Amino acid sequence: MTQTTVIPGHIAIVMDGNGRWAKKRFLPRLAGHKQGVEALRRCVRLCIERGVRVLTVFAFSSENWNRPEDEVSGLMSLLAGALAREVPSLHAEGVQLHFVGDRRGLSDKVQAGFVQAQMQTSGNERLVLNVCFNYGGRADIVQAAARVAEQGDAITEHSLNAAMGMAHVPDPDLLIRTGGEFRISNFLLWQAAYSELYFSPVLWPDFDAVALDAAINDFSRRERRFGQTSEQVIRSSAQKVTV
Repeated sequence: MTQTTVIPGHIAIVMDGNGRWAKKRFLPRLAGHKQGVEALRRCVRLCIERGVRVLTVFAFSSENWNRPEDEVSGLMSLLAGALAREVPSLHAEGVQLHFVGDRRGLSDKVQAGFVQAQMQTSGNERLVLNVCFNYGGRADIVQAAARVAEQGDAITEHSLNAAMGMAHVPDPDLLIRTGGEFRISNFLLWQAAYSELYFSPVLWPDFDAVALDAAINDFSRRERRFGQTSEQVIRSSAQKVTV
């Protein structure tokens, strides 16, 4: 990266490829998920170093309950262990944790871990880390609409946005999916309306500084118009420089 590289304020990632990473090595799928936790730890550190303000990751979708029972139970055990092990170090690094998604169906231990982690890190400001767990973009929109209707408010873009699970942070500037697939899989459907999309062939456990910088450099070369023309964007940028 260079001094002129534009750093996205909010990066969202679909962390895909853990199972295939393990399969290539003749290992059980859970071994890939364990390595995926290491990749997330590495990515958090890299984002802090690069000045990213918000990192949001898709850890477990509402559809993932349909996976084999042993894999799901292994993931839940991995999550409980990661909470106990990782939260103190994340707190020390100034990371503010949020867990976004439906907590029904999760064990009391995991739910208590979520609450404790959020409380412990609530005052940190170096990086906001949103972990989307048992999350679905469609369900997020439905629950937001239901909440607004229950309050008796008009359903508008503003009221829906305020009721979303990600209302505490700006929308993602850059959405990355690893693993070579070209879809967003029900992730941040509302929030990613104007996100720049980047699809990396790298399997998530192998996602490193080179892969992250490739995504950021690609983002830096794009022109974000938000419905305007290129001429309008250039004119607006020139006016900001001269003010």
